[in-house]
Amino acid sequence: MKNIAIIYHSAHGHTAHIAAHILEGARGVPGVQAEWIRAEDLTHTPDDLLRYDAFILGSPTYLGGVSGPFKSFMDATGRLWKTQQLKNKLAAGFTVSSLPSGDKQSTLLSMFVFAMQHGMVWVGNPILPEQHAGVPYDEAANRLGSWSGLMAQAGHGAPANAFVPGDVKTARMFGRHFAETLQRWADVGAHQPVAEVAA
Repeated sequence: MKNIAIIYHSAHGHTAHIAAHILEGARGVPGVQAEWIRAEDLTHTPDDLLRYDAFILGSPTYLGGVSGPFKSFMDATGRLWKTQQLKNKLAAGFTVSSLPSGDKQSTLLSMFVFAMQHGMVWVGNPILPEQHAGVPYDEAANRLGSWSGLMAQAGHGAPANAFVPGDVKTARMFGRHFAETLQRWADVGAHQPVAEVAA
């Protein structure tokens, strides 16, 4: 059984809402256990990360980057970085903002760099934008066209669950894809040394 931690910060509930759907998607894959953890709960206990095989990182986009509490979590992992204890674990990222762009790419890039510094392996978002196949825009998976991670949009001041159906669908697909990738990664690792897998 492989373990995924969905680590997120959510000030107004929007990022938590998307995290819940990612969690649902990941839990639908046999042989995978997934749970969600608030980033601020890990700030004082970063060693808890060692229990997991993979991480999905989630933060709202504030002023072009991750939120303060999420950055505090990232900074708290410095001791693990020095010893590279998270090396070869899988990672992915998602973010929410109130505008279609909102500079969400900068947030995903900060998560990507964080994962690379820890020696983790990044899993992107391969879901094709469904509006190209004629699906109505608000119902289309990956309607915002993000490949480096999952992007979702909730209007400013909107209720926590005020996402269009396409973003909710994308979150579930993203969680499932990540869990399936973890399974494939585990199957490869079972047949050859980790050093060869990572080469």
